Amino acid sequence: MRRIETEADIAEGLQALARLDPRLEPVITEAGEIPLRRSEGGFAAMVSIIAAQQISRASADAILARFTRLVDPLDAATVLACGEEAFRQAGMSRPKQATLMTLARAIVEGELDLDTLTDLSAAEARERLTAIRGIGPWTADVYLLIAAGHADVFPAGDVALQGAVADALGLDARPTIRELTAMAESWSPWRSVAARLFWAHWRKWRGRDAAPVVETAEAAAKSR
Repeated sequence: MRRIETEADIAEGLQALARLDPRLEPVITEAGEIPLRRSEGGFAAMVSIIAAQQISRASADAILARFTRLVDPLDAATVLACGEEAFRQAGMSRPKQATLMTLARAIVEGELDLDTLTDLSAAEARERLTAIRGIGPWTADVYLLIAAGHADVFPAGDVALQGAVADALGLDARPTIRELTAMAESWSPWRSVAARLFWAHWRKWRGRDAAPVVETAEAAAKSR
């Protein structure tokens, strides 16, 4: 099963995308450098993604930094034992607290093994993640794309990707999740590289990076 692990994988994917959809050729030329955007997988990566749901990157970074100071080590067992006060002091919302507790319990009780997701198809891995209450398609797709390295995942619910695709391809309006999912099918089996391309386009277009950042336990510890 193909994985995105190196810059060479990105280059190969971009070449394939230009062949699959000629509309992407000028997007690739103008986007500039396409970052690899890979991170170590595991529970800490999921915490990072869940913390970032529906808030700005700056807010997510601040919450995650506080949470990693309060919960050390940042693993499932420690989260289960930390109590509500740690979540409150970190500024974590109650829905996110509930999601993290459910996720931690599933890992501790052996219902979910994040390490095995890299060996599954993207569809099966996504199904296992979204079976956890509070983990939706965006969270699952971002984890599979950045932390698990799946090559054929496209987070169509990402607002920045919707806007970037609309601008890059000259659409009259931002596509809906369903519309963008259908559009992205033509970029298979390199949809994860297409997502990286459109995040790079957004950065060039808007002058700021909107791609999700997945922080590992080690990186979070260094930020404390």
